[in-house]
Order: sequence, then structure tokens, then C-alpha cells
Amino acid sequence: MKTGFSIYLSSGIEKNEEVIRKAKNAGASYGFTSLHIPEEDYEDYKKRVVQLLDLTNKAGIELMIDVDGDTPNRLGLKHMGDLLDYGVTSIRLDYGFSDKDVVALSKHFDIVWNASTTSPSDIKKWEALGADISRFTACHNYYPKPYTGLDVDRVKDINTNLRIAGYRVSAFIPGDKDFRGPLYQGLPTIEEHRSSCKKVALNMLELYRANTDIVMVGDVDLSDEGWQQFKWLSDGIIPLRVTLDNDYTELYGKIGHERPDSSSYIIRVEESRGWFAGKSIVPKNTVDCKVGSISIGNDSYLRYKGELEICRMPRIADEKVNVIGQVWEEDLEYIPFIESGMGVVLQKK
Repeated sequence: MKTGFSIYLSSGIEKNEEVIRKAKNAGASYGFTSLHIPEEDYEDYKKRVVQLLDLTNKAGIELMIDVDGDTPNRLGLKHMGDLLDYGVTSIRLDYGFSDKDVVALSKHFDIVWNASTTSPSDIKKWEALGADISRFTACHNYYPKPYTGLDVDRVKDINTNLRIAGYRVSAFIPGDKDFRGPLYQGLPTIEEHRSSCKKVALNMLELYRANTDIVMVGDVDLSDEGWQQFKWLSDGIIPLRVTLDNDYTELYGKIGHERPDSSSYIIRVEESRGWFAGKSIVPKNTVDCKVGSISIGNDSYLRYKGELEICRMPRIADEKVNVIGQVWEEDLEYIPFIESGMGVVLQKK
């Protein structure tokens, strides 16, 4: 999965170095920063911007920079195009740009426009004026003020239409540790994520299911647990905390993948029959299953012996299926997202 993070000049060089390191280790390839925050301290502005760009360039991060019409003046530049000299390749256009500006800038930069507010007619107009729309992508706003964020259905509708038209879409989840001021109430695209900021992986999964290509953290930082969840999702893996029978503790920490032809009833771990090849699995605990029950095909299931399953819904007992564990109640909400080749790891803690 494609993931990203945000960094801000106000955080200081040491904090930004720390966040870039943690994000890179967690699998992030994309970054976001803004050069038109009203509360920003503009002393030594150009120097700090250059330092930030140097950090992301060295880390191999594709940085999207939110700009407005006054950004060149703040940096002591003559034109927006002068940002190319500092290694800037992707700019998100906010305020202060005419249609002609958008067209001209698209000849030199990857242009990111506001997915939350830009209409299809805007894009058609830019294209008619000669914009290089092959360099266009979309990124939703994040919303510092409570009750101003979007709902997930609206985001999905917007994203679906944009992807059909061939555009890549980014959006934000809030952090779970260091929130950016001045309100310090999270920077989500989806309003409901503000109150569930500790559920980093779940918020990311909801955005991916809403057809978001790149999910980014809007706030300054994540907790260690948040970064761990972020890393799992960057690797396309969902961690599930489970309790397993003593005979199957070898499955703790093992990574498997749901089949691409997902069933609505069970998760089928594609690699599992190979894990138990040549081993006898005698019938044992062949009882009814509930949501989150973990089971395995026993010797009676012939070619399906050793197939590990996680139940999406209750199922009656089957003499060919041994129930060997259970997903924790707190993690059942992740089960619907394990589909179409998604990875899963069973965790003991």
C-alpha cells in the first residue's frame, strides 16, 4: 500500500529528521508539507525550507508542497518556477492561481489539485487551455476544525470518479501523538477519524477502501504503536491479535495472504496448505464457529487439509474442520478489510 506523512517547518529540523527517519523505516514513500500556513514563523524562512527539502531529497521521499500565489515572495524568489532549482517537482495549488497559471505550471511541475473542491469542469477547462494533465493528481484537504471534515461515502464517491478518469488520489488520517496547532485536534480528511485517531490502521484501511491511492498522516507524528500499524499497512499486511491452541503456536508471527477470490464467509490463507504439507491433522474440536474463529482443515478434508481459515460470520460445526483459535474481540473490526490478496499476521500480544 502507498503511504505518506507530513512535516512542517514549525516542528524544527531535529523533529523533522526524526519523523522522516521513522516514516521511511515504516515504508512511507511520500511526504507532504505546506508553505502557506498563516501561523508560520517566517524568520529564516528560505533557509529552513532548503533544509527541509534537503532532508526529503536525501531520504528519497516524493514531497508534495502546498503553495499559494505568495510562496515565491516569502522565499525571495521571482517566480514559482524557481522552486525547480531546489528539487521541488510536485506542488499542490491552493489559493492565488488563475487558469493560465495552472496551465503554465503544468509544463514544469507535477500538479496536485484539491480533490475536495475542484470540479470536473475545472479540469476540462485546464485541458482545453493546454495543460499537461498527464502530470495531474488529486489530494483531499485535511480539516483542522472539528465537524468540517468529509464523510467516508462522499470521499469514496469523489475518489471513484477521479480514478475512473485516470487520476491518482491522496487523503489524510490524523496522527495519534503529536497534533499540529493551532487547534491540536487532528488533521483528518474524514471527520469520524478525528475521534478514532488511535486506530491508525483502521483509519488507513477505510481510506483505502474508499479508493484512495495514497494515505498520508496529516499531523506531526505517530506513537510507536501507530508507526508499527503504519508499517504493517505499508507492507500490505493487517495484524490480528489472536489466541491459538497450544498445538498451533507456530502460527504466531507467520504472514499469510487472503486469496484474491475472496469469500464472503471465510478468509482463506493461501499459503497454509503448504505449511502443513506432510503433517497429519487429526480431527479435534470440530465445533461451531463464530465470527473470528480460526480453523484448519483436518485429515478428513483431503486436498484441503491444512487450509487455515478465519470466519467472517458464524458457521455450523464441520467434522472436517478443527477450531484452533480466536481473534480478539477488539480486532474483529479488521476482518472485513482482509480481502483480495491482503496479507495477515497472527499476533500473540
